[in-house]
Amino acid sequence: MPASDRSLVDALRDERPTTSFEFFPPKDDEGEEQLWRTISELEPLAPTFVSVTYGAGGTSQERTVRITERIARGSSMKPVGHLTLVGQSTAEIESVLKQYLAAGVDHVLALRGDPQGGPRAPWEGHPEGMNHAIELVELAERMGGITVGVAAFPEGHPDAESLEACAEVLVAKARAGAEFAITQLFFRASDYVELVERVRGLGCDLPIIPGIMPILNFGQVARMAELSGAAMPAEVLEQIEPIAEDRAAVRAKGIELATQLCRDVLDAGAPGLHFMTLNRSKATREIFETLRAEGRI
Repeated sequence: MPASDRSLVDALRDERPTTSFEFFPPKDDEGEEQLWRTISELEPLAPTFVSVTYGAGGTSQERTVRITERIARGSSMKPVGHLTLVGQSTAEIESVLKQYLAAGVDHVLALRGDPQGGPRAPWEGHPEGMNHAIELVELAERMGGITVGVAAFPEGHPDAESLEACAEVLVAKARAGAEFAITQLFFRASDYVELVERVRGLGCDLPIIPGIMPILNFGQVARMAELSGAAMPAEVLEQIEPIAEDRAAVRAKGIELATQLCRDVLDAGAPGLHFMTLNRSKATREIFETLRAEGRI
């Protein structure tokens, strides 16, 4: 791969931690206006990259691709396009990859994606499609010109037989061509550290970026954690549950906990921090500015 295409991977292997922000495709024009306000507020922080997810079950593909392209063409930020296998043939997926490349989007996060019936529903592949993220990694590698990232699961993928098997799948993706990984949300630094140790124990040095989501709305984050297979640890619950009805108190505590989680994973050697913004900038900026003031990012 040409050196010019490797700036993200080089940054992850540099000594200074990277920062990145994740957005989701809004459902309507009003939501899209909010997203662009958030993007404009976060752009001055000069993230290493930003990413735009697919909607649940592979929905919102058109809006995801359009927003990612607009970031590539109209901002200073490097976009990473998400791409899932849900409800798409291999030919359709290849078409999206070509569309990304034509727009200057040469970094992709290759995901299987949640089944159309929800994260806990049985997987149903497209009759002319693929069933595993590693197949998407291999497709992108065959096409060339694309730097591929993948998902990692500190507490294990819901379908994985064990944490060890989950790590083996991640290593297989790296050997197929993936050059970085971003984790699902988690709440204990030890879960991230142990994932990295399992992967390193298999002889793989893939950079693994921790995904950070502050608890700003207890019910919302608890549901997202449940659907993704992440556990809400007792030590977090005992701090949040007593104040669950006080939104301001939950927000303050959530930012405090997320900031400490960032410190802990950086101290453990994380190559960067990936903030799941939920299309709002204020909490992310608060955490970012605290860490920057401490000289951590």
